[in-house]
Amino acid sequence: MSGYNRTVFKGLDPARYAPHALHASERMWPETNCYVDLWIEVLAAQSLSPEAMLGFTLTQDFEGDHFTFFKVPLEDLEALYGIRVTELAIFDKVERHVTEQIGRGRLAMLELDSFYLPDTRGLTYRQEHGKTTVAVNRLDLEARELDYFHNGGFFTLSGEDLEGLFQLNGSPSGLPFLPYAEFAKFPAAYPSAKAVRETAWKLLRHHFARRPDENPIQAFSAVFPDQVRELAERDFGVFHKYAFNTLRQLGANFELLATHLAWLNHSAFAESERQALRISEVAKSAQFQLARAVSRKKFEPLLTALEPAAEAWDLLMADLSRTLDQSREAA
Repeated sequence: MSGYNRTVFKGLDPARYAPHALHASERMWPETNCYVDLWIEVLAAQSLSPEAMLGFTLTQDFEGDHFTFFKVPLEDLEALYGIRVTELAIFDKVERHVTEQIGRGRLAMLELDSFYLPDTRGLTYRQEHGKTTVAVNRLDLEARELDYFHNGGFFTLSGEDLEGLFQLNGSPSGLPFLPYAEFAKFPAAYPSAKAVRETAWKLLRHHFARRPDENPIQAFSAVFPDQVRELAERDFGVFHKYAFNTLRQLGANFELLATHLAWLNHSAFAESERQALRISEVAKSAQFQLARAVSRKKFEPLLTALEPAAEAWDLLMADLSRTLDQSREAA
């Protein structure tokens, strides 16, 4: 293994790395969730268009206690870009598996503890343990250094952080370190921009057919006040987790859908894009209302807070149905 190259994508420097525009601070939701954010940056680092993969956002549903933690389907990555992702079998020390795959030019993605990730400084770094996904681009065990994609950027860590991340100083008699892991195989050549766009259109139709049968925002709105009333009686730290898994996932999902529709550059999508952005805006506003409700113990305003977003979802799906039917007929 020592003779293998320890870097997947050469020429990337965390100190000079510029995040993709999808992570610009001007967006309503500059970060979405760790998995989608990671893939945005990985694709952009290869000069690919991450906007092409976002049709899957149409399938987001309300799952009873959270909105779908939306993730790009692995089959979409292969159809669009020729990137094949599969589970990485862990039967030895994790760092040995990662080094092996890096040496083969493959990117290892692991669910690790954000407690040891310095890019989360001020949030969870050295404060709180949490599960998050990172992609390892460079690993040097001798120098105790690691460069990684995480959330909306590309970062580096070293020393004690690396040792904690991979539990290098764990007791031999302790529980084995067995994180969930995947690895990505990249093609010798990527599809053309034209081919990617044509596939994105096909996937948009595919995911539209997989949209929820019922309005998920309406379903959430029906239980939102009661969930928050219960939340207000718990430790305030639970508030952030609840907001992340409900309103943030909802708002970020539909802002990405709006971006996808704009990227497809079809004039008939203008109204659908507007309604997707409306959902995102209402979710952002509702997040502030949620914080006020918890602090003041007044929950009545939450009864109608999401009505504009629920209406926008119905309008969005109706407009997309018409547009996709018309474009199919025209083809």
